[in-house]
Amino acid sequence: MNLPEFGETLGAEHVKFLEAFSKSCRSSIVQMVTNAQSGHPGGSLSCLDYLSLIYTMRVCKTNESVVVSNGHISPAVYSVLAEIGVIPKETVIEKFRKPDDIYEGHVNRKIPGVHYGTGPLGVGGSVSSAFALAEKLKGKNALVFLIMGDGEQQEGQAYEMMNFASKYNLGNLILFVDYNKVQLTDALDSVMPTNIAGHYRAAGWHVIETDGHNFESMWQALSEAFAIKDKPTCILGETVMGYGVEFMEAEGRILKPDWHGMAPKKERAEEGLELIKLNPEEEEILKNGLAALPNEIETLGEPELDAECPIDQGEPITYSAEDKTDCRSAYGKALLDLAQRNENILAMTADLAGSVKTDGVKENFPERHIECGIAEQHMVSAAGGFSLRGFIPFASTFGAFMSSRAKDQARVNDINETNVKMVATHCGLSVGEDGPTHQAIDDINSFEGFMHTHILEPADPNQCDRIIRFVASHYNNFYVRMGRSKVSVICKEDGTPFFAGDYEFKLGKADILRSGTKATIIAAGPMVERALKVADELSDIEVICVSSFAPFDNETIVESVKKTGHVVTVHDHALKTGLGSFVKAALAEAQVQASIKELGVSKYALSGTSDELYERAGLAGKDILAAVKAGS
Repeated sequence: MNLPEFGETLGAEHVKFLEAFSKSCRSSIVQMVTNAQSGHPGGSLSCLDYLSLIYTMRVCKTNESVVVSNGHISPAVYSVLAEIGVIPKETVIEKFRKPDDIYEGHVNRKIPGVHYGTGPLGVGGSVSSAFALAEKLKGKNALVFLIMGDGEQQEGQAYEMMNFASKYNLGNLILFVDYNKVQLTDALDSVMPTNIAGHYRAAGWHVIETDGHNFESMWQALSEAFAIKDKPTCILGETVMGYGVEFMEAEGRILKPDWHGMAPKKERAEEGLELIKLNPEEEEILKNGLAALPNEIETLGEPELDAECPIDQGEPITYSAEDKTDCRSAYGKALLDLAQRNENILAMTADLAGSVKTDGVKENFPERHIECGIAEQHMVSAAGGFSLRGFIPFASTFGAFMSSRAKDQARVNDINETNVKMVATHCGLSVGEDGPTHQAIDDINSFEGFMHTHILEPADPNQCDRIIRFVASHYNNFYVRMGRSKVSVICKEDGTPFFAGDYEFKLGKADILRSGTKATIIAAGPMVERALKVADELSDIEVICVSSFAPFDNETIVESVKKTGHVVTVHDHALKTGLGSFVKAALAEAQVQASIKELGVSKYALSGTSDELYERAGLAGKDILAAVKAGS
């Protein structure tokens, strides 16, 4: 059996093979969910024919990306990959949704043929658009196949993606929408009527409507999509939930959602399985067809987290003691230098290039400045996609938006072990006049619980420059927060810049700026210069600068507090989850008792200059001075 190219006819032998193939996969799907007594059989069965078609007739010989955004149809994906022989069928059926193997309830990218693990709806669309654009940036044009559910089109992120894909003319992106007209709780038109074809056409996509259970019709649609080079294509495949399993299909045809997320009991499953059992002729067709299939499907591989990336870091920029600038400007200059030296550095933003200082890359390397529009969720998911295609994306917006609007997307990136550099500016009360909606005072706790995301905060432009070069050169997700206001260069006691010369940023290491025995001031970000002024006014005060929150340097903190017995923490962040909470946790773990005074933000502020807001929040120099004196 020779596999056809797009534009060629899908022959009778191909159709007979696909019918036997998908029938066998349906049996696997029913067995999987029945054995697990959980899962989503309905959508898996409605999507299955399309998945069978693209994997067997195309992806098995090209290893092109398939992104299943409606990740709950994992039984369909696993069944297809198992039928081809990429993963072991018996193991998948036995271990599906069990804790002792990788066959999770939603698709897992550690499985060959799955290029991104999804779950929350809408995310996969953004990732696939980044995959497609990455191909274009590399001068290639491999196809990217995206599958989404019809109910999924209600997600705002789906609209962010459709506009982005149209803007960048992603003719190599082919979307299949499983239009079974049923979602979790009811029929699509009952939950939220959605003009899917109309929306995609309005966004500038080529739209094809077809029968999602007719292999010839879907192949013609794919061939038509392949011929379109200047815009993405949406194939709206009309399907039936539960198709091919009699008792499930009957409910799907009358738009009942019963089998969306429910597994059948064993007795009923066995009845259904008997009806889809392959006959001897079908078994022979399947056997011969599988023997003829190439198998180029591979996994993306597991990254080595925190490993050094082979990039040119360049020479750090040093700001003198007389300089006073904002960390975001230092970030922009470091990013531009990195982009000049490395073709895989990308700058991404959401209509804020001038504010977050990615405009240098925009002016000098416009093709590597990815403007997402006001679409933070799409930006962060797309950054994850770019990172899995060899790029190092710096995604920038205000801290309030990155840590709240795009937290879900950052979390899914974290699960997928991507390599995204989230750089958030305008954090804390430093934003000033913009008011409480823009003052990110709770952003650290948005990412603190993640497993594969480091949290950093520079104290001055010198440290910021070095942090940016560090995160670019190490594989992992990073969240780097910084304020908007200008800050002084942090200096040693002799007046020379501290974070310059032979200084090297080390992940998880705090820096002792002044040594002392009477008290310890622990500060971060713009509070560091205020802490130093207090220490220099007094004497024998230890000052520690914390720039790494995850991981956190417990050892340096504990040893200092053991020595001084009194600690003051100062941070432009909410008290509940800011620097003080990290310090208290470190001392509690080490069973060290000390006098502790936390200075931070205890309520939403109003508009005003940063200095005015710091004064009202109790973060002025006099407040630090009083806190130190009270305990020393």
